[in-house]
Amino acid sequence: MKRGKIRIAIGLSGGVDSSVAVALLKEEGYDVIGLSMEIFDSSVDLRGSGKHTCYGPEEKEHIKSAAAICRELAIPFYVIDLKKEFTRHVIGNFRREYLNGRTPNPCILCNRLIKFGLLPEKARKSGINFDLFGTGHYARIVESNGRFLLKKPLDVSKDQTYFLYGLAPEQLSRTIFPLGDYGKEEVRDIARSLGLKTSDNPESQDFVTGNDYGSLFKPGEIKNGDIVNEKGDILGRHRGIIYYTVGQRKGLGISSPTPLYVKSIDAENNRIVVSDKGSLFSKGLVASNLNLISIDKLDKPARARVKIRLQHEGAQATISPYGKKGAKVVFDEPQISVTPGQSAVFYVDDTVLGGGIIKRSL
Repeated sequence: MKRGKIRIAIGLSGGVDSSVAVALLKEEGYDVIGLSMEIFDSSVDLRGSGKHTCYGPEEKEHIKSAAAICRELAIPFYVIDLKKEFTRHVIGNFRREYLNGRTPNPCILCNRLIKFGLLPEKARKSGINFDLFGTGHYARIVESNGRFLLKKPLDVSKDQTYFLYGLAPEQLSRTIFPLGDYGKEEVRDIARSLGLKTSDNPESQDFVTGNDYGSLFKPGEIKNGDIVNEKGDILGRHRGIIYYTVGQRKGLGISSPTPLYVKSIDAENNRIVVSDKGSLFSKGLVASNLNLISIDKLDKPARARVKIRLQHEGAQATISPYGKKGAKVVFDEPQISVTPGQSAVFYVDDTVLGGGIIKRSL
């Protein structure tokens, strides 16, 4: 099929990356359109911060920016209302996880269910036709023997595959990442050369405007409680378990001759358990909700480098099947702050094997 006959819908956030992605595809001769999604529930009391956040009242400005880019490029632009779906699936999961003492990553769930799921699906149902869906993520998709592999971008410093491991193989088969071969500064240079107004837009930093998670919870759900050591001795008070995560040191409000860190969150008893840094190391973890990309199933132990959070450089480990759709990870060397609710993503060289949600540390 000739490029001009391939229609690609690009999910536009109003930022520089997605703007350059759609501009590059048009320059290459593809038939392109822009799609943006409405996800913010205006009944939620969040005040605008001016930053390019994922969820907040700034959304209107982001959509205006995306529409302006499409006018500049003379391509169609559509906005898809996904407020109810986002509130139900992403915000709902976010609230449940935090109230149960876990630290979720909403971007991973949003990518799988909303951005690469319901957005293109709902667009097609509304009569908007296209062959492929793309975004401005820094990642690559490579077809090998009929299997679509998710790989790190050439500029690994901008690697966003950690956020994308939850995509199903069939989603990858219908997806394109135009920026996989580019670096961030190169993308900004392209935006400037094309005269795109988003060329100097700041990067998105927070999930929620002002990082104000408390606004997503109902009155009475956030309760003060005790901060205790591993023996159960009360050391202080916390302002609500949703404001704490494993490995946290700052903001505890307690004095100690040695630095103390959050070791675990006891949601059942509304307590934050603290300890010294040495107690934060774990030999491994158990992950659930496993999604595999480069293999059909995990039926025997495999070697991989495992990332346990976005900024973690990854650690060599042995991965074994564990229960239904689960995996047991044993690190070659203990790792610090294995956090329930976060994702463990498995890599073999530059290829994503798969990943899952961290259920508990070992």
